[in-house]
Amino acid sequence: MVAVLLILIPLVTGLAGFFFKSEGLAKGWALLSSLATLVVVLIGLGMARDSAALHFDCAWLPELGSRFSVALDGLSLILTLLTAIVFPLIFISTWRDKYSKPWNFYALMLLSQAGLLGVFVATDALLFYFFWELALIPVYFLASQWGGERRIQATFKFFVYTFVGSLLMLIGIIWIYSHTPDHSFSIKSFYAMHNKISGKDQTWIFWLMFLAFAIKMPIWPLHTWQPDAYEQSPTAVTMVLSAVMVKMGVFGLIRWLAPVVPVGFWAWGDTVSTCCIIGMIYASLVAIKQDDLKRLVAYSSIAHMGLMALAVFATDANGMQGVMIQMFNHGINILGMWIVVDLIERQFGTRKISELGGLASKAPGLAILLMIVALANIALPLTNGFVGEFLLFSGVFSSAATHYNVVFTCVALLSVILAAVYTLNMIGKVFFGNTNALTSRGVDIKFNEKMVLAAIVVIIVFVGVYPKPVLELTKETANFLLTSMNYKP
Repeated sequence: MVAVLLILIPLVTGLAGFFFKSEGLAKGWALLSSLATLVVVLIGLGMARDSAALHFDCAWLPELGSRFSVALDGLSLILTLLTAIVFPLIFISTWRDKYSKPWNFYALMLLSQAGLLGVFVATDALLFYFFWELALIPVYFLASQWGGERRIQATFKFFVYTFVGSLLMLIGIIWIYSHTPDHSFSIKSFYAMHNKISGKDQTWIFWLMFLAFAIKMPIWPLHTWQPDAYEQSPTAVTMVLSAVMVKMGVFGLIRWLAPVVPVGFWAWGDTVSTCCIIGMIYASLVAIKQDDLKRLVAYSSIAHMGLMALAVFATDANGMQGVMIQMFNHGINILGMWIVVDLIERQFGTRKISELGGLASKAPGLAILLMIVALANIALPLTNGFVGEFLLFSGVFSSAATHYNVVFTCVALLSVILAAVYTLNMIGKVFFGNTNALTSRGVDIKFNEKMVLAAIVVIIVFVGVYPKPVLELTKETANFLLTSMNYKP
């Protein structure tokens, strides 16, 4: 029942939230709901060895062969934990933000959380698709109603990309379902098809479903919706998109694509890996030239997601485990970056790096906390980012799925150097040097804002210094997934 509660709490509270006509009540209700969800996830972590408590299955659409089947394994647990941590931190850090009809805003945020959690726990393909759409639709309305001046153009591009990708994925799901012996959407039935679908069919099914996941991550050249959407969305929505929603794409690759069409996955691995490499270098170079903090963080996210996708296609046990851990780490770290961007914009009314400077003398608390988050974002040893990226690079370098593993590793390492360049450059220009007329009136962040960033720093340091819990949580699932993909870890 744990997996069911994870969906029901934000779903029910989100629907109820539309009826709160007070801003204070709407905020408090959303925060309370997100904290309750976090408690349930922590209970699920405590039951990680009790598989019966983490599975639920009942009739849903029996005429179509679809069941309401949800479960929590290592991959699901680490992503539901990420989602459950991110939402209360978002609500607390943006507590002072004002929205027209705030009850609608917070209700849609909770519905989006319900969709995300449903995606991560669904073990029925049709149910997975249902929650995939449920997660996206509220975000579309959130961005289009409460976004910036160019929100309509940005959200329209976002809608077109995601709608086309979702439609292609649905076609692939229906084709596989129609060829299962028991006409079932069950994940077990889908996995059993891995050696029953011809190599030719696996190729086009691979591309149908891969495009949907690639758009969501996003992978070059399907990334063009992301910087505009991040820039024009309300900061709270941008945090959801960057910290959690892009993980849906990587999750889809691991859970629903690689184990079902391993031949297609193997055949096109080098092509996709090349796209990942190009995207990592391109995004890093563009980030170096950015003057807008939001766009810099957006391009940084593209580079990080490209590395995770590259490691998935390496089909190595260390790399797969690294992907699972790094999805969590990236979500925590990028959330910290977005919170800092929001605090700066809220206080000074600008995101332009060229208009800022010397903030460390005015906001020392913010400067110290940002330094730790930023260093984790570039994978400094003893931070969570180092643990994940070490496993990622180890997996790519040791890959038996490609002859270009050394080339891919070397080029990917170049993106780490570039990440250090744009991150340290941003810190130097924004926080150090002399203050100007704008930043001279700056003040340090408030207590609740320090507590949110401090919580993120605690996670960063804990996972970086003592990664054993996340390694144990993900090891068994990583090995199982590779076995399901018909590869030996």
